Amino acid sequence: MTVGLVVISHSPKIAEGAVELAAQMAPDVRFYPVGGTDDGRIGTDLEKTVAAFETGLGEASGDGVVVLTDLGSAVMTAESAAEFCSEPEKVFLADAPLVEGLVAAAVAAQGGAAAAAAKAAAEAVRFGPEPAFAASGSMESQGKGEPTESGEFELINPMGMHARPAAKIAGGLAGLDVEATVNGVDGTSIMELMTLAVGKGGKLRVEAWGNDASKAVDYVRRLVEEGFGEI
Repeated sequence: MTVGLVVISHSPKIAEGAVELAAQMAPDVRFYPVGGTDDGRIGTDLEKTVAAFETGLGEASGDGVVVLTDLGSAVMTAESAAEFCSEPEKVFLADAPLVEGLVAAAVAAQGGAAAAAAKAAAEAVRFGPEPAFAASGSMESQGKGEPTESGEFELINPMGMHARPAAKIAGGLAGLDVEATVNGVDGTSIMELMTLAVGKGGKLRVEAWGNDASKAVDYVRRLVEEGFGEI
């Protein structure tokens, strides 16, 4: 892998837990959790963060590290650590929700994305207020018109839609120049995809708008046909 992913949290348990989750979707990606202070308190530590950056840069084959943080002071620690490390230009700070952004970046990196593209995948994740098109049931009713590409695919993996398939779909779509829905919800939102109660034998309908619409539909088709790597 050419990309390392650094997770900075005020709590070591949060950092390690986020990495544990993301690693399930991206087993070949290197993660570097950093949490808590050097004396075991809740907080962030500059020296520990610099050390994680240097380790990641050394193991990332020259491409760089993508950094996800939890709260505001963790961002400041990351920014300061980047200034102190040997290759600050190769430290990419992602403005994204910690867990969803980390998973999206990890899935992108697992698929071969470089650091800048993995950062973009993390930042493309939508989190928070429900998008207007999801609330209305389709982009068409929001003036997008008929989808550029669409497809409907039957799930063959035993557990149907759950965290891992949702992460793979969201992570891949987030890295494309596309707006896409899956059964009417935002295709780049892990949380919304996880709400889809679709089991084995059920169907996912993908509708996509934009330059990469065909790639998006084909990407989901391949994931479904491969059983999301679960069979």
